[in-house]
Amino acid sequence: MSASTKRPRLKLNLLGNDGQRKCKEIMDRPVKVLQIGEGNFLRGFVDWMLHESARQGKFHGSVVVTQPRPGGKAKLEQIRDQDGLYTMITRGLSQGKAVERTEMISIFSQCMNPYEEWQAFLKLAELPSLEFVISNTTESGLKYIQSDYVEGEPVSSFPGKLTVFLHQRYVRFEGDPSRGLIHLPCELLEGNGDVLRSCVLRHSEDFGYSDAFRNWIKDHNLFLNNLVDRIVTGAPAQEEADTLAGRWGYEDQLINTAEPYHFWAIQADEGLDKKLPLKQAGLNVHWVKDLKPYQVRKVRILNGAHTLMSSLGILQGKQYVRETMEDPEFGPWIREAVHQEIVPALDMPDHQLDQYAEEVFERFLNPYINHKLQDIALNTIGKFKVRVLPTLLSYEQTQNSWPTRLVRGFAGLLLLYRPVNTLDGYHGHRFNGESVVLKDDPDVLAALTAHWESYDSLRRDRQQLNDRLAAVLSDSTIWGENLNERRGLREALLDEIVLLEGETE
Repeated sequence: MSASTKRPRLKLNLLGNDGQRKCKEIMDRPVKVLQIGEGNFLRGFVDWMLHESARQGKFHGSVVVTQPRPGGKAKLEQIRDQDGLYTMITRGLSQGKAVERTEMISIFSQCMNPYEEWQAFLKLAELPSLEFVISNTTESGLKYIQSDYVEGEPVSSFPGKLTVFLHQRYVRFEGDPSRGLIHLPCELLEGNGDVLRSCVLRHSEDFGYSDAFRNWIKDHNLFLNNLVDRIVTGAPAQEEADTLAGRWGYEDQLINTAEPYHFWAIQADEGLDKKLPLKQAGLNVHWVKDLKPYQVRKVRILNGAHTLMSSLGILQGKQYVRETMEDPEFGPWIREAVHQEIVPALDMPDHQLDQYAEEVFERFLNPYINHKLQDIALNTIGKFKVRVLPTLLSYEQTQNSWPTRLVRGFAGLLLLYRPVNTLDGYHGHRFNGESVVLKDDPDVLAALTAHWESYDSLRRDRQQLNDRLAAVLSDSTIWGENLNERRGLREALLDEIVLLEGETE
């Protein structure tokens, strides 16, 4: 943005009396949430939800936001510079209709850098109003790293910092059972609450804390497993940001964008919605007894459809999910694969799964999101084993036949993953001969390269192809089992590969 067109930075005093009053009414509420994570996802998911509930007069609290790593300082300073305010744009498709909403989010009452304000950070633990700790530090941030605690110095890891924080609260309130906190780690790990609890207990031993403190952690703090789902795309491109600044009359360095769809399943008693009234506010939040069905549903349908389309799409020269779904042949194929082969293999009511699938397709068609197939294909062998292979095997066991569309997707994967090892890494090839970089486990790529090395794709020798397929499928280090022992699978894959190769001629 040029100096002549530069707009003032978003701050409270730019909003006018009514805007200031509405924002401050929320920001001045007691601190109920400590948020570990300043990134786009939490701001476009949890903070947006809390603000909506607060706006409706249901959530009577505010959020203190901190960063989990020293590298988050710049973003935290931007939040502080904008008085905790940022603009949230929700856009995409919802029930077949285009949606675009712009909101001012004002849920943050304080920003705290624990690496520079350690004592002030710990002082937050003494707030009687505090009830929740919500985090998203990525999967790499939610893990135990053995460390010592030197009094007065910040702990590097998120679980380590939280352990000291909780001990400060335990000491301040003399182990009062009612002062335990509710922890909602939003990192994309199965059993994320259990993982965080385990880390805190291990750190409590590292730091020499008492058994009584550990019992308080176990008995009077809730570490809730939960599943989050929303595509948060962050800031728009600079050109659009400049246009928006001109329209709004201010520059917002924290603009965040997200799709309309949002889903949060929390494994806990529904009575907790009184403390965190998100469902009451009409948001797609569910307090459930068992997360497993929701996790399986997401992995098998949403993630499974992504993985299923990625290899075949790349082979055919497609670049984006939306482009693939809009294709007159590929789009219906994906829909049929989900409704006719993935859904029947899942142990949930079909009508619920079919409705969820339609929501997924609508998300895939969001005109504001360009989701690259190449990004989905990163580590695709491992993803296929978790997202598609269990459905493929389950379908065969229950239906006594191999699902033709899932088999075709598997065949596409095997066609793309005939790696050639070059000086700049492993490569596969599209049907048009164009090279594609394969980014996956090096050991898996090396094994596949060895299995396909003697195969001459130009000869189109069925027996040779059958032998190579047998070798690939038999490699349990790749698939976790000997798939060649699955009766009829190799033959089904052989037929599909022959068909796919024939279609390229």
